[in-house]
Amino acid sequence: MSEQILMPISAANSDNAKKAQYSLEKARQAHERYLIRQQNSDLQEAIEHYVDAVKLDPTIPESYYRLASLMWEQGQISLNTAIEQCKTACSLAPSNMNAHMYTGFFMKLAQDYKSAEEEFKSAIKMSKLKSARPRLILAQSILQKINAKDGKAADYAGFLYYFLTGSMMLAWDKPALKMFYKNLADDISVFKFNTIGKFFEKFRMLPAAENLYKKAVSETEHDEIFYNRMGDIALKNKEYEIAIDSYKKVLDANPLNRDVWAKLATVLQTFFPDMKDETIDCYEKLLELDDNKAPIYYELGHLYMAKDDRINSISAFKLACDLEPENPFYNNSLAFAYSKAELYEDAIQHYQKAIDLNPDKEWTSIVCQALGALYAEVNGNVEAAVATYQAGLILDPNNYDLYLALGDIHMAEYDLDKAIRAYCDAITLNPADYRGYSKAGIALWEKDYLEEALVAYHKAVELNPENEFARNNLGILYLDGLMDAEEALEYFEEAIELNPSYTLAYFNAARASEKMGFTNDAAHYYQMAIDLNKITNDLDEDDIRTRLHKLFEL
Repeated sequence: MSEQILMPISAANSDNAKKAQYSLEKARQAHERYLIRQQNSDLQEAIEHYVDAVKLDPTIPESYYRLASLMWEQGQISLNTAIEQCKTACSLAPSNMNAHMYTGFFMKLAQDYKSAEEEFKSAIKMSKLKSARPRLILAQSILQKINAKDGKAADYAGFLYYFLTGSMMLAWDKPALKMFYKNLADDISVFKFNTIGKFFEKFRMLPAAENLYKKAVSETEHDEIFYNRMGDIALKNKEYEIAIDSYKKVLDANPLNRDVWAKLATVLQTFFPDMKDETIDCYEKLLELDDNKAPIYYELGHLYMAKDDRINSISAFKLACDLEPENPFYNNSLAFAYSKAELYEDAIQHYQKAIDLNPDKEWTSIVCQALGALYAEVNGNVEAAVATYQAGLILDPNNYDLYLALGDIHMAEYDLDKAIRAYCDAITLNPADYRGYSKAGIALWEKDYLEEALVAYHKAVELNPENEFARNNLGILYLDGLMDAEEALEYFEEAIELNPSYTLAYFNAARASEKMGFTNDAAHYYQMAIDLNKITNDLDEDDIRTRLHKLFEL
């Protein structure tokens, strides 16, 4: 075995501790130079030495909170990471006033004012008579809280108490006095503009408030606060483009402002539906800033769905469901995305889960309608579809569309009596909706109840005069049921007037004209039906041509 000279462990640790202290001192010097000269080279040097100090001796708390402040300032770490670093310092030295102050500082930046105040109060308790800095910083935090949110009486009282007591104790901490008052003067200026602006807003003097906030931006350079206010005013005035521009300026000043990212995403999603990609970018940024990610994935799913991006919509809704598996709305949306992607078994599974969770009877009955449609149209399982529709009607007996869906499935099975009953239930529920009458008219006509079918269609036309389909069907009843070609032709022509591309109405108008002996008119209508049918493919073209040729046979 080769000979080795081994250093005792205690000696090695001692050597590392000395090196760590040396690195820490070098870091302090670079840090101080950076605060004076604001040169990036000093900042980088300070960061490197603080990192070395942590590596050499992980038990020095100062290395953690100083390093966190510099790395956050350079954008190398997030607020949450900075807070965790400072908490590590607090755990290493629970009685270290600076560790608690830095922790409170980052919590304040994260707008967690309650936790920040607790940390500042801990620092005050530890430093006693030398607590001027934590008291004044706490006063500043309370003032910023008042500026950012609507302050309560207790907040104003707290600000005055900590400001006055901190000022009295500054005799023990004069080096911080000059720096603090500079910052405090800035906050008081913001407070002045903010207070007057809120007064203008309260009394609906919005133009005056907006002008004041513009002045505040130039005088205080607090773009984040005052552009945010201007964005809110623009939103109230329905000036959505100005609101977007203002919110973007806030984010230029502070890219970590979660609330403004949420506002910007909401405005884009609500009022600019074509700007889907930009809205998606906002929500993806929110994913980095917000711990409550499930609602964000949910919104992203809808945005991807609007873009017909089925893979990403499924992925987003699935992530939302993974985070909150018992959320019925997330399961319903995931089911809808699966059905769009033709993954019907997965869709059925999540529709069933949403129904089982049943957060609201009316909402759940609508989900029953979607699930029933899948059973009927995809699986061909009529019994399951009918049972699902009936379950939905038990949940919400006032669901008009469910009665229509139930009638439609009975019509598809040619169970006319049940179809008529379902449509009549819909009419009873909402006699002002034309759809029930139109659908009942078809079922009654198929059942050979001609007079009842005529009454239903006349009512459908009366309730919705712009419905070309009801007019066409009413014409068919007169033509094929009452053999009244003249009356029928009027309804076909009205349907054509409402929809000049209605192939079937032209075909029926041709039949009516033919019966009345208007050969040229009939030929014109048949030819129009042939031309349109090349696009719509609604009819058998050979049948139309045969009828057209027969018009001119001897």
